[in-house]
Amino acid sequence: MWYRWSSTFSCRAHVYPYRHHLASTLRDSISTKFRSTSSITDMGAIGRQTINTTQRLKGLRELMRKPEFDVKVFVVPSEDEHFSEYPAEADKRRGFISGFNGSAGCAVVTLKDAFLFTDGRYFLQAEQQLDKNWTLMKQGLPDVPTWQEFLSKHLEEGIRIGIDPTLIVANEAESLRKSLRTRDSELVTLTQNPVDIVWGTERPQRPKNKVFVLATEYAGEQFSTKLKRIRGEMAKKNAAATVVTLLDEVAWLLNLRGSDIDFNPVFFAYAIVMRDFAVLFVDKSQLDDSVKTHLGQEVSIRPYEDFLSYLRSLATDSLVKTDEPVLLGDKTNLAVVEALGEENVIIMPSPVAALKAIKNPIEIEGFRRCHIRDGVALARYFAWLEQRLNSGEKVDEYQGAEQLAKFRSELDNFMGLSFTAISSVGPNAAIIHYSPDPNDCTMITKDEIYLCDSGGQYLDGTTDVTRTWHFGVPSDDEKRAFTRVLQGHIAMDAAIFPTGTTGYIVDSFARRPLWEDGLDYRHGTGHGVGHFLNVHEGPQGIGTRIAYNSTALKPGMTVSNEPGYYADGKWGIRIENVVVVREVSTPYNFGGVKYLGFEHVTVCPIQTTLVDLSLLTTNERAWLNNYHREVFLKVAPYLEGSDEVALEWLRRRCAPV
Repeated sequence: MWYRWSSTFSCRAHVYPYRHHLASTLRDSISTKFRSTSSITDMGAIGRQTINTTQRLKGLRELMRKPEFDVKVFVVPSEDEHFSEYPAEADKRRGFISGFNGSAGCAVVTLKDAFLFTDGRYFLQAEQQLDKNWTLMKQGLPDVPTWQEFLSKHLEEGIRIGIDPTLIVANEAESLRKSLRTRDSELVTLTQNPVDIVWGTERPQRPKNKVFVLATEYAGEQFSTKLKRIRGEMAKKNAAATVVTLLDEVAWLLNLRGSDIDFNPVFFAYAIVMRDFAVLFVDKSQLDDSVKTHLGQEVSIRPYEDFLSYLRSLATDSLVKTDEPVLLGDKTNLAVVEALGEENVIIMPSPVAALKAIKNPIEIEGFRRCHIRDGVALARYFAWLEQRLNSGEKVDEYQGAEQLAKFRSELDNFMGLSFTAISSVGPNAAIIHYSPDPNDCTMITKDEIYLCDSGGQYLDGTTDVTRTWHFGVPSDDEKRAFTRVLQGHIAMDAAIFPTGTTGYIVDSFARRPLWEDGLDYRHGTGHGVGHFLNVHEGPQGIGTRIAYNSTALKPGMTVSNEPGYYADGKWGIRIENVVVVREVSTPYNFGGVKYLGFEHVTVCPIQTTLVDLSLLTTNERAWLNNYHREVFLKVAPYLEGSDEVALEWLRRRCAPV
């Protein structure tokens, strides 16, 4: 549909003057670390370095042989005890021991060998980063086991396999134990992580940065109301408590934000919601008077380190029991279950995650507004980049990402980046989660595809957008693949489906055009997106993983739409928008079921000169023209009088085809 430009957005200078001041004040009051994410200098995710792990593995194996450990295998997952997607530097144990720093993977170390398991997003990166001590296990390929299957089917029988109980999901540990019993092997929980001992004094300290309040004008709901809703879920199970262990769930529940994890505005904490009170476990030095006033009498504060002992006391004092259990989310770690006792808990999909996933009207409006501002930064960056390439200037991948971060940092309500920018040229673009090394990266040229996947954190929302460009003359293969990806993106954007449909079901909408050419991609089509929280949010998602079939898409959920194609060693293509699930009107209403669709909120041009127009249907061409009209109407007023180069670029890139 066509969009009418609202006078509310008539000029950038008049938008949110107070909120811009508030964002500046908050950025000044919280840690330098989170503020530094406006630059990628300290992002830490480098795509190609190889580290010699010989001495690290030697030290680990010496500990494994000692009586206090006595294990023949030790498992090193990627996660911290909160299962953060981006752990703090102190918690990147798998990265330390293996040298591979992709965000997904698991290391399995035996007394003789070492194996790194990861998925298709990271095959190329892992091949570049792992040294000769490691065997790469490409999960998802035929005849390649998962790390769990490897432990239970491919190792010798009758062995002790060690793991840190805070770093494995309780349900996963129980499943693994059952499979190991058939081979007389044992999963042993260790009270101390031997990787931490090997790391020693070089291991970074965990951050303890200031926590701040997210005002209701952005959150859209008071935290006291959220606590009531959680207690309503507890009443359905006659539960005495709900334990919240995921950092984004704690932050959302209490309308607080922090900066302890790169790119994610969260802080290290646990929360327990009882029937009549709530407890926040956090380092008290992180809380100032404004946070304490905000929490008031409804939430008591205890030291972070007291969490597990507090849980043990609940069980010991019979405050929780079999007929009045504790609700635990399905990502709760094994140590929590061991503290409470298996008989006293119900493990289920997190009630906090389910409520958080459905954005309220204030949050949805925040998504719309922050994406318009984000679109301004993107237009300025791509115009800047094209101008410099046309003038013969040299710009490398890292410099490009830095410039984009600079443009974002100038926007109202900006609080940091939402993840490490994927600024990638040619073969690097085929590495799905590549990020440039400032000391060793490729020049952006007019002769190769350039893929840029980036995002920002704003007080009123989180952005995640990917665009693929070719600033010269693309090949026929590149144009055809790009067009198929675009057709998949359009198919998902325009999809209409009945209530109750899952992301597992609709995933094929995006893949069908690629399948016509025998193409595909090794990642999901969409992930949930948090509201000024984690850029990757569950439980909703769109993809081929069967887990996506357990959560129906519901109005108010935010997800990405990002099909792609990657020609290994040559180039990669991805087109990504953030969309909001919404109800749609249909001529009929079979069975009384409502129908749903998507509203895209990302506003950034899609390169039409990379499109093979002969492949587009009439409806697809209309979608592309309508989208570009919308982009221009929403973004152009911000550029008028402030960046004429970007405005002219936007006008050219939004021209109809």
